[in-house]
Amino acid sequence: MGLIDSIKAKAKENLRTIVLPESEDGRVLKACEQVLNDKTAKVVLIGNEETIKADAQKCGAKIEGATIVDPKKFANIDKYIDELVELRKSKNLSREEATSLMLNEPRFFGCMMVRLGDADGLVAGSNSPTADVLRAAIQVVKTAPGINTVSSAFVMETADKKFGDNGLILFADCAVNPEPNAEQLADIASATAATAASVVGLEPRVAMLSFSTKGSASHPLVDKVTTACKILTERNVNFEFDGELQADAAIVESIGVKKAPGSKVAGKANILVFPDLQAGNIGYKLVQRFANAEAHGPIIQGLNKPVNDLSRGCSVEDISNLVAITATQIK
Repeated sequence: MGLIDSIKAKAKENLRTIVLPESEDGRVLKACEQVLNDKTAKVVLIGNEETIKADAQKCGAKIEGATIVDPKKFANIDKYIDELVELRKSKNLSREEATSLMLNEPRFFGCMMVRLGDADGLVAGSNSPTADVLRAAIQVVKTAPGINTVSSAFVMETADKKFGDNGLILFADCAVNPEPNAEQLADIASATAATAASVVGLEPRVAMLSFSTKGSASHPLVDKVTTACKILTERNVNFEFDGELQADAAIVESIGVKKAPGSKVAGKANILVFPDLQAGNIGYKLVQRFANAEAHGPIIQGLNKPVNDLSRGCSVEDISNLVAITATQIK
């Protein structure tokens, strides 16, 4: 069974409610049908019911079984508006502005559904930039307790199963934070460990990557990584981690033993935390192409409840897969 099949099987065990706010996109409507057929989640579509049903008929999507919520007819809209005003009071958001966001910005409305427990998670981005999705998520859903950094992870599924856990290894952060500081790197490590456990079912072993292993080089960029490790130690996190480690020392057992003797992570890491976005983004794309690996993600992490972002070039299958992943992020 491949990773996505196992994630879908896990999602079926405890059916969650996932919001798809971009109901104007035919791919979303077709993905809704697929999710309902696969029984991996309950689906909420946001928008005018007549328009959504007409659009579904036009594109041949069968969406019976989905819940359609129209913000303009929503009974609890005042509660949603009040909550947004309270959340953004430090930014002096007026009630008029909050009302406009709730009625006209389905990503904000959907995130409020998630925040207030009317849904469990949200998937968007097929018809909007990442910045719009993350803005709604950060402002409404907020970050998880103890985490101040929203980040991302890719689950790399390699044909050569000798690295990570049976070929599965998580890369972070590859999509959100250009130049994370030490505190943010520690947040990224913790969030990715949680993703590995909840979504993939792995026992996290986190390698904090650098161009140095255990003091083999001296540089401020290395210091940032070692400081992140000290922060994780101070936080008394409940997963194994080590750093600073070079990539080969992190994933090749013979090299890990030589360069970092006694390490519980070196040579057998299943999570690689990159020191910055350039390294992470380049790294996952190289592995994806050179090793013909599947790159599942980006999975957005560090939020209080799961919200995930799609590429605007995504397929119907990409959307339905991300719905299943989102459902398994929920504790």
